[in-house]
Amino acid sequence: MRTRIPLDAATVEPLLAAAVAAPSIHNTQPWRFRLDSGHQVLEVHSAPERTLPLTDPAHRAQYLSVGAAVFNIRIAAVHQGLRPEVRLLPDPYDPGLLAAVRLAGPLGADDLPPGPDLHAAIARRHTSRRPFTGRPVPEPIVAGMASAAYACGARLSVPDIVGTRRLLRLTAAAEARNHAHPDRTAETLSWITAPGRGSHYGIPVTALGPPDAGGRMPMRDFTGALPTLRLPAMWFERHVQLALLWTPHDRREDWLRAGQALQYVLLTATAAGLRTSLLHQAMEWPDLRAATALPRHGRCHPQVLLRFGYGPDGARTPRATGHPAARTAAPPATGTGPD
Repeated sequence: MRTRIPLDAATVEPLLAAAVAAPSIHNTQPWRFRLDSGHQVLEVHSAPERTLPLTDPAHRAQYLSVGAAVFNIRIAAVHQGLRPEVRLLPDPYDPGLLAAVRLAGPLGADDLPPGPDLHAAIARRHTSRRPFTGRPVPEPIVAGMASAAYACGARLSVPDIVGTRRLLRLTAAAEARNHAHPDRTAETLSWITAPGRGSHYGIPVTALGPPDAGGRMPMRDFTGALPTLRLPAMWFERHVQLALLWTPHDRREDWLRAGQALQYVLLTATAAGLRTSLLHQAMEWPDLRAATALPRHGRCHPQVLLRFGYGPDGARTPRATGHPAARTAAPPATGTGPD
């Protein structure tokens, strides 16, 4: 009989502390946690009030964000010597319930994860929007990142020079569209927070990056109609190192798997001393997202473009506590089916 680990405060709090450290689009942190004490399950729900209706109308980026948080829960559980069992989309009658995590029992000797200390990398990982050095990343590190994505059911492809230029052009085209769309610009700007505001969500002005003086790197401009917030331009790396994270299918569960894969890749990179940032703009326009797919690959569904390399640390962004609500008991069955 499989052991069930009680989800008491001492067990749950480290899981949630790791979960909320996950990256999310515009730092919206679009997750909510609920503790089902009856079944000893930690549920991860979507947070509809923290979505981006224009930038992410299908909620794909939200699912990526939640998937990253779920992966951190898995890593934190293993760090406690516990075996997490994750079910994605476990209840077809509750579409907002995106994942359920149960701690099945203590890890055995054969369950100890090999490789770098990913748990320590959770706190060190921050998005870096500043120029990288351009120093090439050794192939074994890149291979480890690709293996991490594959372990979660996704793929990580590193393009050649021609492919890199193509992806940068598509990202630049998406960035130009965003600039030309006042409502999208306003939506993005609404998630920028001023110093001293004390918000647990959004991106502080101090975490923004500069534009590329050479115009080659299409970093997202969060400042919109407030150019006074924009940092002076800097020269970015000439030889950009990119990787495309993609999945063979494009369903909701694939988005959650892609989010777990993304976080596995980011933590693997962080543990190896790399800095990372995400270029998501092209994924926000259906035609440009389709154009980022690998040429002559019919089952490539792009999820996010990753920039990686050596460079300065990223600035910290705020986090909410992630305190879980208790799930209320379901009413007694009345013999009728669901609505």
